[in-house]
Parts: sequence; C-alpha cells; structure tokens
Amino acid sequence: MSEHFSFTEHRRLPGMAARRGRIDTPHGSIETPEFLPVGTMATVKGMMPRDLEALGAQGMLSNTYHLYLRPGADVVEEFGGLHNFMNWKRPVMTDSGGFQAFSLGSAREHGVGKIGVFPGHGNPLAGRPAGWAEEALAHIDEDGVSFRSHLDGSKHRLNPEISIRIQEQLGADMILAFDECTSPMASYEYTAQALERTHRWAVRCLEARRDTPQALYGIVQGGEWQDLRERSVEFIGSLPFQGLAIGGSLGKSKQDMHRVLDWTVPGLPSDRPRHLLGIGEVDDLFECVERGIDTFDCVIPTRFARTANLFVPFGTEGASKRGTLVLRHTIHARDQRPVDPDCECYCCRNFSRAYLRHLFKADEILAYVLGTIHNLHFMLKLMRTIRASLDDGTFPELKARWLSRRDPEPA
Repeated sequence: MSEHFSFTEHRRLPGMAARRGRIDTPHGSIETPEFLPVGTMATVKGMMPRDLEALGAQGMLSNTYHLYLRPGADVVEEFGGLHNFMNWKRPVMTDSGGFQAFSLGSAREHGVGKIGVFPGHGNPLAGRPAGWAEEALAHIDEDGVSFRSHLDGSKHRLNPEISIRIQEQLGADMILAFDECTSPMASYEYTAQALERTHRWAVRCLEARRDTPQALYGIVQGGEWQDLRERSVEFIGSLPFQGLAIGGSLGKSKQDMHRVLDWTVPGLPSDRPRHLLGIGEVDDLFECVERGIDTFDCVIPTRFARTANLFVPFGTEGASKRGTLVLRHTIHARDQRPVDPDCECYCCRNFSRAYLRHLFKADEILAYVLGTIHNLHFMLKLMRTIRASLDDGTFPELKARWLSRRDPEPA
C-alpha cells in the first residue's frame, strides 16, 4: 500500500460479507460503507461544497471524460487539481472514461443501462421499434476508444495511458483503471473478448502511472457470466492495485446483479477497498453492503431530485415502487406536509410538498437545490445508520425493517 492511502477493516459480521472499515487518503478518511455523491463536472449539481460538507458527505466522484472535454485536464492541473479547483477539501475519486465507451457507444445503440433496459425503450430482444436506435459516439479497438464529443462533434481518443495521465492531472485521491464496460445485450463471446482487453489495459494502466500519491483501482468485468467474473477476479485481484472496483453490465435485473456480486466479492482480496460503480438506490445499498461492498457512487439521488422524485421510506403513502414521492403529481398541490415528517434536512424542516410541487412545476432552480439536499441527506443518513448497525451487529434487523415494505421486483 502507498503511504498516502490505506484501507482498514474494523469489523465483519459473523456469517456475512458485510464489513465496517476506513479508507485513509491524502485528503482525509472515509468511514465505510459509504455512498459517494457524483459531481460529474467537478460539482454536485445544485450543491455548494459547504452544503455537501454539512450533509456529511465524506467524498465524491467526478468524471474524467467530461472534465477532459471541459474545462480540460490541463486547466484543472494549473489550479493544483480538482480539490483546489472546486474548493472541496475531502477525498475525490475519478472514473477512467471507460464507462463513456459504453454510455456513448453500445448504450446508445441498444437503449440499455448497466442493469437491463432503459425505461421507454422497450425490449431489444424483441426487436427495435422503428427510429429507435441512436448513433454511437464511441468506437472501441484494441488500443483504446475513439470518441466524438457530444458537445461539438470533435474527435478525441482515450486509452490506458491517456486516461491515467488525465486522472493524474485532475489530482483525485482514488483513480480507476481504463476498462471496457460491456452492454447487457452483449454476447458471451464478445464479453469474453472485452474482458481480455480490459485485463491487458489494466496492466498498461499500472505501467503508465507515475509516482503520485493517488490510489489506482483495478476494475473487475465479465458481464453476467460466472466464469468470466471469476476469471476477472483472479486476474485483477493478483495485480498490485490499491483498490478494487466492480464494473460493467450487471445483468438484466437486480437479482442478476446480486448473483454477479455473489460470484465476485468472495474472491476479492480482503485487504483492499471494494467499490461498486454506478449503483445506488436504497435497496441496492442494503443488498450490496450485505455482500461486502465498501463504497458506491451513483447519479440517481441527484438525478431523481431534478425530476421531482424525492426519497421516502418504502411503503410511505403515495410513494412510487422505487421509494420516491413524485412531487409533480396533482395530489401534492395543497399538501402542507413536508416530504418526510421524520427527516431533519433543511428542505423537510422548512417547506411543504405543495411549495416544492409549485417550484418544480414553475421550473425554479430552488426546486432542484432543495430536492438534492433532501435526497443526499436521505442517502448519507441511511449510510450512517447502516454503519452504526454494522458496529453493533444489528444490520440484518435494520435491512429487514427497511425492505419489508418494499414492493418486490417482478421475477
């Protein structure tokens, strides 16, 4: 381990993979398990750094590809890195840009996310509706990925060496190896080819890094196939990465995702932190912590907030199946209650559902700010509660209590 970065496991529940720990970085510590808000463009949308600190956010994740396009990694480097550039003093993780090879490539062509099909796109296995496909903006070859910018159509190139160099310029505490994230619609044969390419790229990333205080995470791939996941665990786990991330397609349902984790986590070295990329709904936190995940990142809390979906406990009257109140609905037009009467966030202590609905309907910026404050408060408080339950051994009871009112996912 680098003298600047370390992971300590404090406690593991008997008979479970769930564990408590701490990640130490040059910019402070992260008590785990923890959720990292996503600040794609070196900002969590609608939030000032002081507000994130007040909510108790221990770290955040920013996006290599997007920051490379603007303002440019060289600009960020001139300011001494992301921490100085955005005045955030706590730990930062950056992804590698590998996910954009998926999101701008096969995800656009197939209409899929990391788990299954995007809502409204139908079932690709049943055939595409006319006019449904989008042109891919990313194309993969053995050396790396060629992109066309979604901003202006300009051409760009990322490969392991370029990605590592950009992340070193950005100055994050935790950086990720460049990988290929495959589509849930990819065949076994293609996923196996992509896996071997990701493994070759992982070695190149290790060779490309310079003597910096950053911790480099390797990424386990393999799609929804057990033998590929286990092959990747063995290979990536054998390399001198300081952290390990689980990426790629996680199947076509949450049950598939759970199976992937059941195949993957037990084989990972226990002396390194485990990060699950791009997953972070409320039920995911419980299911994945139980399976031994230490940190998460996901845009869902902030994206939900901008679409008037605010988190409430499962089973709350009027809540959606995903555990949100949809405040654009007419039913909230005269509702004087806060979003969650038991929530202590600034939004719930000061504003009614009716007022929030008015802000969303009027497209006022304050709607997105208040919604984001609430959703991040909800997620970060839940993670603190989960950590406390791991400390005192009551995690199974906490999980059962929270998820007992959840609508089951269709089989």
